[in-house]
Amino acid sequence: MERETKRNYATDIRPLLSFLSSRGVPWRRASRSDLADYRDWRCRSVENPQRVGGTKWNREAAAFTKLFRWAKIEPLPVDAGRREDRAADSVSSNVLWLTPRTWGLWSDIGLRGHTGTGSTAPGWESRTELRNTSFVQLLLGSGLRRQEGGSLLTFEVPTQRLRHGRYCHGRIAAALTRTKVGRVFYATVDAVGQVEAYVASERAWAVHRAQQQGRYERLPMMRLITGLTRGRRPVVEWVDRDRVTGRQELGRLGWRERQWLFLDGPSGPEPAWLWLTEQGLPMDPGGWNGIFTTANRRCEQVLLTAQERTIGREFRLAEVCGKSPYATPLAARHSFALYMLVLLNALLEARFGLTKADRRDFALLFGDPWWLVKTLLGHADVETTKRHYLAPVLHLELESVLAAARTDCAEERRVEDLDGVFARLARESQGIQDIDGLMAGRVSG
Repeated sequence: MERETKRNYATDIRPLLSFLSSRGVPWRRASRSDLADYRDWRCRSVENPQRVGGTKWNREAAAFTKLFRWAKIEPLPVDAGRREDRAADSVSSNVLWLTPRTWGLWSDIGLRGHTGTGSTAPGWESRTELRNTSFVQLLLGSGLRRQEGGSLLTFEVPTQRLRHGRYCHGRIAAALTRTKVGRVFYATVDAVGQVEAYVASERAWAVHRAQQQGRYERLPMMRLITGLTRGRRPVVEWVDRDRVTGRQELGRLGWRERQWLFLDGPSGPEPAWLWLTEQGLPMDPGGWNGIFTTANRRCEQVLLTAQERTIGREFRLAEVCGKSPYATPLAARHSFALYMLVLLNALLEARFGLTKADRRDFALLFGDPWWLVKTLLGHADVETTKRHYLAPVLHLELESVLAAARTDCAEERRVEDLDGVFARLARESQGIQDIDGLMAGRVSG
């Protein structure tokens, strides 16, 4: 498992062991009754001031199941595969949506250093501005997870455009995905263009300085790529510092191994890893969390009053009415899913003028927009897409959602009207951040 998953499971298992120990029950002898009592205390007992919800319990049940299976305990005292051992009220609490306009506001203030009036703040340092904005735009334009987008190599950036030129397609290595199955992904041409601009400017300068200062020569591990095959399963070949050669399928290389890969550039070896620190070294995927946190704090600094900033975040959402946008890497994926669902429905509605019967026939032939979004996200089950990523629109009728998007056939008009659709969704649903709501909150405050 990934390191983060191991850490999460360890913290889930520890309270169970403490509970069993307090009962004098060795964990290897725990029964279904013991686990049922633990679940009741963990999720329902009024005497527990830190009860957990269904989503957290389901993750804990998965951790316990793996623990008891590893110990070869039969019968399993808890089994995440059994319906009765899973919570029915499992809903992800980490789902965030920002409309396209709100992402623009968040990026301008948090990543580009703009003030509330749109000008650049005095003293703003923008040494990594292009890198940060390019990464965010890539996630927003592709729906990649943080680790997937954050572990790309320079030659994995999509370059082949689809027929009409608005999207490029590339491939995510199996080792980088949660399911460990590789897949094709699609990214907007604009997002790819920003990444290319970063590679040609900010990144090139960071590599040049690192080469001048000899940083790459001091690295303990370096694999210089000597060959890369093409096809469905490309193989990368390399030679290390000790002149030992190696080869492996590109899709089987995890993010740590990818950081060791270097290319022979015009001025010497340079990282094949796409996203680099100011020192020209590969940036760990987890490091993006800090970039988003800093951007969120800057938005609060600019958009909230001094008094509002003194209120703890756990109380601030209700007290301050969301006057400042808040984003995470996963929120970019959620927002991509919501955007694509609305866009695909709008295209079906406006371009083809389908009736309900026509839409049903179209879905049977090509898949409905839910299925298409599921495919873009790489989900195995469309119910995951519906329940966890796109819950805001489940209760809305399609005709109601798209009422504001009915226009003529001009493509530019349709795209502009999507802002109105998102604004309406934000008003009628919970959890969607939109500029209209943010600005209204600032005025009313």
